[in-house]
Amino acid sequence: MSSTGFNSQNGEGGQPYTNGPSQNPIALQQQQQPGGPGYNMASQPPYNQMQAKAPVPPGAGLYNSGLYQPVPPATSFQPVPPATSFQPLTPATSFQGASLGHPLLNRPGMGAPSTLTPPQSATPSPGPSPVPRMPQLQGTPPPLAASNNYHPSPQPQPTPAWQYAAPPQMGAPCPIPAPPLGPPMGNHVTSTASTAPPPPSSAGYNVGAPPTTAYLNATQPPGPGLPPTTLHGYTQPGSAPPPMNPMAPHSYPPGRASYGPPATGPPQTMRPPPPPTGPPLGHATSPPPSLLPSAQCGDGANSTLSPSALDNQEGDIECPGPVAGNGPQASNTFNHLDTGNKMAGPPPPQPGPPGLHMGHSYPSLPLGYQTSSSGPNATYMHPTMQQPYSQASQPYQQPPLGPGPAQLSPSLAGLSLQGQTPEALRVVNLLQERNLLPQGAIPAPTPCLPQDLQKINCNPEVFRSTLTSIPQTQSLLNKAKLPLGLLLHPFKDLSQLPVVTSSTIVRCRSCRTYINPFVSFLDQRRWKCNLCFRVNDVPEEFMYNPVSRSYGEPHKRPEVLNATIEFIAPSEYMLRPPQPAVYLFALDVSHNAVETGYLDVVCQSLLENINALPGDSRTKIGFITFDSTIHFYNLQEGLSQPQMLIVSDIEDIFLPTPDSLLVNLNECKELVQDLLKSLPHIFAKTMETQSALGPTLQSAFKLLSPTGGRVSVFQTQLPNIGVGALKSREDPNQRASAKDIQHLSPATDFYKKLALDCSGQQVAVDLFLLSSQYCDLASLGCISRYSAGSVYYYPSYHHQHNPAQVERFQKDLKRYITRKIGFEAVMRIRCTKGMSIHTFHGNFFVRSTDLLSLPNVNPDAGFAVQMSIEENLVDMQVVSFQAALLYTSSKGERRIRVHTMCLPVVNSLSDIFAGADVQAITGLLASMAVDRSVTASLGDARDAMTNAAIDSLAAYRTAVLTIQQPGLLAPACLRLFPLYILALLKQKSFRTGTSTRLDDRVFAMCQLKYQPLAYVMLMIHPALYRLDDLTDEGALNVSERSIPQPRVLQLSVEKLSREGAFLMDAGSVLYLWIGKNCNPHFLTQVLGAPNYGAVPQNLTVLPELDTAESQRTRAFIGWLREQRPFYPSLHVIRDESQLKANFMQNMIEDRTESALSYYEFLLHIQQQVSK
Repeated sequence: MSSTGFNSQNGEGGQPYTNGPSQNPIALQQQQQPGGPGYNMASQPPYNQMQAKAPVPPGAGLYNSGLYQPVPPATSFQPVPPATSFQPLTPATSFQGASLGHPLLNRPGMGAPSTLTPPQSATPSPGPSPVPRMPQLQGTPPPLAASNNYHPSPQPQPTPAWQYAAPPQMGAPCPIPAPPLGPPMGNHVTSTASTAPPPPSSAGYNVGAPPTTAYLNATQPPGPGLPPTTLHGYTQPGSAPPPMNPMAPHSYPPGRASYGPPATGPPQTMRPPPPPTGPPLGHATSPPPSLLPSAQCGDGANSTLSPSALDNQEGDIECPGPVAGNGPQASNTFNHLDTGNKMAGPPPPQPGPPGLHMGHSYPSLPLGYQTSSSGPNATYMHPTMQQPYSQASQPYQQPPLGPGPAQLSPSLAGLSLQGQTPEALRVVNLLQERNLLPQGAIPAPTPCLPQDLQKINCNPEVFRSTLTSIPQTQSLLNKAKLPLGLLLHPFKDLSQLPVVTSSTIVRCRSCRTYINPFVSFLDQRRWKCNLCFRVNDVPEEFMYNPVSRSYGEPHKRPEVLNATIEFIAPSEYMLRPPQPAVYLFALDVSHNAVETGYLDVVCQSLLENINALPGDSRTKIGFITFDSTIHFYNLQEGLSQPQMLIVSDIEDIFLPTPDSLLVNLNECKELVQDLLKSLPHIFAKTMETQSALGPTLQSAFKLLSPTGGRVSVFQTQLPNIGVGALKSREDPNQRASAKDIQHLSPATDFYKKLALDCSGQQVAVDLFLLSSQYCDLASLGCISRYSAGSVYYYPSYHHQHNPAQVERFQKDLKRYITRKIGFEAVMRIRCTKGMSIHTFHGNFFVRSTDLLSLPNVNPDAGFAVQMSIEENLVDMQVVSFQAALLYTSSKGERRIRVHTMCLPVVNSLSDIFAGADVQAITGLLASMAVDRSVTASLGDARDAMTNAAIDSLAAYRTAVLTIQQPGLLAPACLRLFPLYILALLKQKSFRTGTSTRLDDRVFAMCQLKYQPLAYVMLMIHPALYRLDDLTDEGALNVSERSIPQPRVLQLSVEKLSREGAFLMDAGSVLYLWIGKNCNPHFLTQVLGAPNYGAVPQNLTVLPELDTAESQRTRAFIGWLREQRPFYPSLHVIRDESQLKANFMQNMIEDRTESALSYYEFLLHIQQQVSK
């Protein structure tokens, strides 16, 4: 990390909050121990995410305005008594209010940059070595001297590169006090090991008579099966000689290997033997509360208690709840979305099995089955494009007699005993093999796990690791030079989601892990946690299986058969009643906004979809419009028409009639509809040119503070009046600069501090930016980034001049209004003891060391985390990761969605490389590079990405290849890595020398950090198809439609033909390029044009012609659009079209004036690797 860390403090003794990765002082204190050269865990250096290209002089902090002063939520107002009159929709009345705000104080300046401790290499470095830097073409400054030395020498060195070892050091460690609603920490923070449990609970729970229980249908249609072999080519069980170190004999249940210390005889342990009962293990003791505050029910995410009250209660992210085995016997319900028919009739009474030590038998519980649907918007990735991971309940299979590969370590099963190289390690000479792209989508690599575990592992579209084989030690990971991290899509729309209702959610008493498919049952009454290895009791009610209606088979419960599951949480998981769905719309109505015509689209979309807005009978809605003043709307039931209330004093914002500005949607729907119909006409002739966005956001915060909710802000220009006013920082002459790009960081910390206030009150802000001019998205985007909101950007939006943007805005808005939403959410990621999470990426606020505060969570949001290995995993064969998302549904239910993933542990570099997921690695590096661009410079980020490719291929060449060959050699699983890195260097976020608007660049960076991996990859490396020769050969049959499947082409002009038509899928936009000599048959049958000259210049919609060619083309484009939640616009491009330059810029493999071709880039990497 650059030594210029953004460590502006939150007042005296406050926590640092940054715009880049900050560090955990506790972990750093433990890691800063003297040590000599070599990969010794005791001497591991602090995590140095990227070395600085050169020492950067200290400067002012990034956020250098005032001390963070949380403003108490305003639930009432005290206006100065003006002469007020309410007039229907006529802006004649103004309110002058008393000041409710606090003055902003000056923030202390940033301290001097810290000194980085250089990592120690296995071989002492003879001295500073030069840096591998991208060779520059003629006309650009001369390149720096280059080297591929991954670890720097102690002297300052201009090497931007990532170290994947330990958290970055950005200043002297300081103790972190337990924050209340969160002093502004960074959006990416370091954390302690996620498995550290809270203190044991002392709370007692009354056990009453069990109420009537309803079991919901758990049957599930079988999903697509797994391929017979893994991507790595590892052999299947039954074909290998006995292992040298077979796994411990499997324990209960039969047919299931134990992946923890086994139960038979004296406990054989992977770690020091844990006691089967008693207090939590010593190694899992949580830090003092002052260092690691426990988070109760989201640490205030669903709470009205004071921070101190929260910190003093037992629990963690998902609140106390009954401790497994001690909870009340109450209802258990299992509901599976989109499942079969209802099952009728209660089960017969289930007597307790003989020999129970309990004083009573398991009570008979009547059943009622019901099936609910996930709704019309349940899935947006087509089933045919999903990976073949089935979420269906899988029975345990008795393993074959004798040890087979299923019981071997991945290294032995896949490589050592067979003597066969898996496909993932097949050596590829990148300089000789050009056609590296697969024909279709690239599947995620399959972890080398036993068959029964792999069948129930988490879907990689939801939970994915950069390495599907986890190294045993951090030193082994360091040698591989590959990043270790997780990518999540936790709230993704799923077509099948098992839902369980139970008053006792079974969790580990020590680390609070939810029971999952990868725990070990020692017998019917005990299970061993797969994260901390504590032995827990099985609660009595967990003995009954609602699926099979049988007793005594806890290992067949839905919670143990599904890696993704959702619990409807009992009352113990909430500290206040779940909030209602609350929606507030803030609309820019200045002259510039009215000119764009967006207001008609918003009002019309709301009118059409208002009944589909997620919620229940408690749903509330409100509206604010603003220009140089702020207009509120009284929508109270009983009024004949809406009343406009104008507040012109934007310096001291207050709420007129606060009780009638947010109204119940069902009770006041007619007034809401009247307002939406009249709004576009009220401001049609406005001449106001100013925009008071800051005061509007302040008033929205005050309005929603009592309940929480979602604010949707529509902005069309740079805010220029009131608090938060901004000035243009973009120099159009510097857009194509080959030097570092300026102004990627915010101009003010107003929007970040307000976002943190919003996060503390469960308010998220979504920003829709529709502008043809610079709007300083780097500053405005903070309001969404730190409140877990979303940013939508429509450059050059105009209802007449840009119909493609209008169509995209309409489609996106419909999806936005109708998609599911979770309120007052928190998320925590746990991992097996010995591993830790230290940096987060995405839109959120980190409330404590590892608790993400998400006032809103939506199904289109992705997250990423970086990890390190703190302790040797030598005795483990697998490790597990679990993400738990606690949220309130729009129906007012408190729910917990849990995803669990299991991965093998390996002890050889070849196995690590064999399990590398090149797309996940690219996605994580992209997030890291965005941080580096903001905290250091764009040039540093570009160099660090290049070095990532150099270092990993150099490590492969020196440590894995046994026979050195000429050329640039890569394992098959990483054959696309240099191509993806080059694509990132040419992507809008990081490119130089090409004219790029500053807002466009910042928005592209936002997308890289916020979008799920599947969508990010199309933005990094678009897909190119030829469309003029589509056939039904190999077509998919989807919903009785035939979808052609053309092969993916390389992104090079040499693949284009003047006789053809080519479609480029760049994620958020589709380009259809028509060659000058395009087949006339395609022009007439698909475009309805008799010849090339008749093709319209700005065609954005394909005509619906009754021809086979037209149907095939439209079916394929429609199918591509269905696979993503946003709507990509289509542009038909001719040679003379203005958009042709955009199309050609995505030809990544070709040389440009400012960037290398793919072949030149490979030669540069080879030169560095061979040094």
